[in-house]
Amino acid sequence: MGSTSIKYDQQPLYYGGKHHTTTDTFQTFDPSTNTPLADISKADKTSVHAAISSAKSAFPTWSATPPAERSRILLKAVALLRQRNDDLARIETHDTGKPFSETSTVDVVTGTDVLEFYAHLVASGGLNGETTQLRPDAWIYSTKAPLGVCAGIGAWNYPTQIALWKSAPCLAAGNCMVYKPSEFTPLHALQLAEIYAEAGVPPGVFNVVHGSGDVGGVLTSHPDIAKVSFTGQVSTGCKVAGAAAGAMKYVTMELGGKSPCVILPDAKVENAVDGAMMANFFSSGQVCTNGTRVFVPQSMLSKFESRLLEKMDDVRAGDVMDPNTNFGPLVSKVHHEKVTRYIDHGIKEDKAKLLYGGLGKPKAVSSSEGYWVNPTIFTNCTDDMLITREEIFGPVLCILPYDDSKSDWLETLIGRANDTPMGLAAGVFTSNIDWGHKVAARLEAGIMWVNTWGESPAEMSVGGWKMSGLGVENGRRGLEAWVRNKSTLVEMGGTVATAFSKL
Repeated sequence: MGSTSIKYDQQPLYYGGKHHTTTDTFQTFDPSTNTPLADISKADKTSVHAAISSAKSAFPTWSATPPAERSRILLKAVALLRQRNDDLARIETHDTGKPFSETSTVDVVTGTDVLEFYAHLVASGGLNGETTQLRPDAWIYSTKAPLGVCAGIGAWNYPTQIALWKSAPCLAAGNCMVYKPSEFTPLHALQLAEIYAEAGVPPGVFNVVHGSGDVGGVLTSHPDIAKVSFTGQVSTGCKVAGAAAGAMKYVTMELGGKSPCVILPDAKVENAVDGAMMANFFSSGQVCTNGTRVFVPQSMLSKFESRLLEKMDDVRAGDVMDPNTNFGPLVSKVHHEKVTRYIDHGIKEDKAKLLYGGLGKPKAVSSSEGYWVNPTIFTNCTDDMLITREEIFGPVLCILPYDDSKSDWLETLIGRANDTPMGLAAGVFTSNIDWGHKVAARLEAGIMWVNTWGESPAEMSVGGWKMSGLGVENGRRGLEAWVRNKSTLVEMGGTVATAFSKL
């Protein structure tokens, strides 16, 4: 099922352009087999402060480097990432359990796209300010300055992609970063740091510290940290944002969701099923933007369920390095226990109708080891069930039927779709593009798809509404999150306007 013979060297911390090992370590595991992959050096307060100090020392030179020159360095890193895509993807598969068919085509590729986008953007005027002629003899001009030393805290589900989503605009804008990967999936971090160094990023500009939440707490509370960019669950994000706000730090928060996937009555059944499957089973359901609440009209329900069941054979668990495998295990033991509890609750307490899957592991998985769960479908779900209210972050699809025979069905549907404290993503499937635009405009989410699900290109700014986040990542607007603006008014009239003159 996985790579039981793989063993990596101890992963050090990386700051000031050098490796730093520690005696205090923890292990990372191959989720497909539950076997150890590597010992990871755990940062303490002293090493976190040293990493921040190295970034602070590097900042004056890096921030003064012309954007075009920073761009050339970052584009060298882009070339190295693309050349080593498959090697990096294998590491990602070992560490996350995601199939190589996914990591080799999505994880490194999409992260590298963002780095390339920002390298080009800053080289072509993306950091330019504005000028305004206020009067014939007075001008206003604005400039954009980097923030300083920034903290990036990654999530375990898309480690390489998230590391690049954070570091790309950060470094392109002239900032330095201390990055803490998730303790569950740390193997990518040193690889990225060494690629940056090989490309010519100066020592101290990108640094790596390892550890769990306590290390993140030391990092984000440090007075020399100007900004915190965090990706993770809502509860943790609220704590991080609260601590950062108390010190007036800039923040970007990309948090969780309980997103609606809205199937309108005129949608093609095949498209609706394909969209719902992508919104729930891709990456074994471990995607923050998953559309786990699938609203299906009663008039389509039978056909939708039948076609969905027919297509579940296309969800193929197995050896994660096999190119035909497209469904892997969950990332960790603790997460496996969490998702299993939700499935059990859906069956026993919510009493939702189990249409497919349930407790246990996929039949194709022969090994008793690893953190495998069945792709699971519940139907006849209601809005008050625990499985439809809370983020499961696993391959659990909940079908919520709605009565499309009533005159007010659309108003009721939109109200139900928006009835969540989170607002990360949403999607609409329809054959009427007018309906698609109108419904999308009324759904309370920061990321929207119409007749597709999940694509998040570098050009697209993404961020959550409500409890799902603060700020945006990617796109032109994403660069603004890594700079501070200065406005200057210049008076050229030769005199100073004053309220204090003789009568």
